[in-house]
Parts: sequence; C-alpha cells; structure tokens
Amino acid sequence: MGRVVLGVSSSISVYKSCEIIREFQKRGYRVQVIMTKNASKLISPLLLSSLSGEKALVDLFEERDSAQIAHVALASEAELFVVAPATANIIAKFASGIADDFLSTFYTVVKCPVVVAPAMNEAMYFHPQTQKNLKKLKEDGVKIVEPEKGYLACQEEGWGRLATPEKIVEEGLVLIKKRESLVGRKIMVSAGPTREFMDPVRFISNRSSGKMGYELALEAWRRGADVILVSGPSLLQPPREVRVERVQSAEEMGKKMFEHLEEVEVVIMAAAVSDYKFAEKSSQKIKKGTSPRRLQLVPTEDILEKIGSSKGSRVVVGFAAETENMVENALKKIKQKNLDFIVANNILREGVGFESDFNQVSIIFPDGQVIETEKMSKREISQVILDKIEEIIGKKTRENSL
Repeated sequence: MGRVVLGVSSSISVYKSCEIIREFQKRGYRVQVIMTKNASKLISPLLLSSLSGEKALVDLFEERDSAQIAHVALASEAELFVVAPATANIIAKFASGIADDFLSTFYTVVKCPVVVAPAMNEAMYFHPQTQKNLKKLKEDGVKIVEPEKGYLACQEEGWGRLATPEKIVEEGLVLIKKRESLVGRKIMVSAGPTREFMDPVRFISNRSSGKMGYELALEAWRRGADVILVSGPSLLQPPREVRVERVQSAEEMGKKMFEHLEEVEVVIMAAAVSDYKFAEKSSQKIKKGTSPRRLQLVPTEDILEKIGSSKGSRVVVGFAAETENMVENALKKIKQKNLDFIVANNILREGVGFESDFNQVSIIFPDGQVIETEKMSKREISQVILDKIEEIIGKKTRENSL
C-alpha cells in the first residue's frame, strides 16, 4: 500500500482535508497527516488521526521513534506530498526555504512529487508576492492545483476557494503514475561543457553550466529510471541518486558514453561539446616570452552522430544552440545524426539558455513538427522533454508488440 503525506494549514477550508483523506484511502493509499499548529486550532488532530489511522503530526520535536528523525524518515517513505489547504503563509515558507515547523521542514527534505492547493481570500491570492511565490514553486517542480471562484470565508464571492477534493486527489495520482513511468528503463544524459587543452593551464571551452543536463538526469530519476550522468566540468552538485561519470574533453566524453551505450535505452545529449581541439597539446606550460605560435585547431569527434549511427531501437535526443535558421539547421542535424528529436534554443535571447535557470526551446521532430515552449525553468523544460521521450518509447513498444 502506497503512502501519501497530507499537509494541512490554517484555512477555513481545512474541513475538506477529511474528504481528501477518504479519497486517497478509497484508492488504496495510506495517509499521514502533518498539520501546522494554527491548523490544529481549527480542526482537531484527533479527528484527522482517527480518519487516517495514523497520528497527525504537529510538533517537529515530538519524535515517533527516538532512533529516527521523524521528518527525514517519513520523507523516505512518501510517494506523494499534498498540501491542501495551503495558506499564503505556508506557500511563502516553501518558496523561501523557511523551515520552522514540521510541515515546512518536511518540504525541504521530501523527494517525492509535491502538490500544493492554495486556499485564501481573493486579495491574498492575487497579491503580487503570493503570485511570485506560486511561480517560484512551479519553477521548482511543484504542481499547483489552482483555486476556484466561489463563496469565501469573508462572505464574498471571489477567487481563492480550495479546489474540490476529487480534483486535488486526481492531480496527485497523475504525479504518482508519472513517478513510475520509467521504472526499469536505463537512461544516459550528458551535461556541461568540455575543455580542450592547449597546455596544462590553458584550454578552450564554452559557457555551458550543465544545468539543463542535470535537471534532465534528476527528472528521469524521479520517474523511476536508472540514470547515468556523463558530466563535463561543472560547479553544480550532481544528484546523489544518479551515477555520475566525470570527464574533461570531448574525447573523454565520447569514450565514457560508448562504454555505457549498450546498457541504455535512451540517450539525451544535453552537453555542449567543443567542436574543435588543438592539433598539438604541450605537456608544459607555454611561456609568454617564447616566439609567436600559430595555433591550429582540428575538429573533435561528433559523439552524437556516432551514437546515432549505432542507434538501434534506442531513443536518441540532441540539443542545438543556434543563432539563426534554427528549425532549418535542426532538421539537418536530425537527419544527419539519426535523432528522434532535437531541443533547440536561440542563444541570443536574453535571460535564457547558457548559465541561466531558465530556457525557452523549440522541440523539433523529423517530420517538421515544432513544439514551442514559453520561457520556463529548466526543471519544467526537463519535464516537457521527458514527456515527449515517454511518448516515443510508448509508440515503439506498441509497434514492437504488433
């Protein structure tokens, strides 16, 4: 039996949490309730404990088991974390990383999908700071179940009414299903730049931070995949749940990726691999006072093209950073490298792409179909890309079964 954690904060609509518990139980899930202290003044923890069959948690320091830290232990067991109702206060805490009670602390350690269902006065809901906080949570991968328009506690009609328990539960179940969508699949993701050295000190490289590839690796893991992340130099902390292979040059990246190619079903080439390297590399630092040197560059191996030529039944996805003729250039690369699709972005756009937490991409398919995204966080972009990969896997599975 799966386990859902239900966070309850101090909205008048808190009585609907009873229905949410029942809806999850009907679908075979155990429900553990975490309440804020103010919520416990509006509805009895004993009532929610009786409905769920588990003691409702309120006090961060009231440990269930002295051998475990309660919020950490519970986080490892949860398949889904739903906060309904979610007040403006708890939303602000989540968005800011404040962890001063059991519920807000639990959010900082949980790894499962998170659903937040706001409930508040219309003025509070539309306040710029609340909207900014909700936007931040969306960028962090939280599913927001938007409130409805209706009769509010202030005895006025307006937006801010908690969504129906059935809708909240259904949105949560979709995320649980998605979390299991890549179980048993093995995916390799490349990320970051490569460095091509002239001598032990100097090299040519590019502006890639690795953020897009790291988000893709983490999202694939969230969906149950076994993930190998082949990373060029990056200051990012890699997801500890995935296997990381560190490389420097294009040659090293290609070698490492081909070592694992036979193991994987999906390859996502998000790395910004150097197109050129130095024809000669000095084993010693080249001194400034030496005679002028003519530096000769030669092409590096096209890793993605080589993978495409050995594609077989794999799904292979490429990335393209373009400054002009984006779709035309992408279609040429798809054909040349035997790809399922390319994720292209215009690197001249301000505030997206290299070194940014955001991106705005075109997903281009061999038949010329183009899907344009809005400016989104790279975590959200990774979700869109993995959705498309899953569609292709499903299609290939159906074709093979015929």
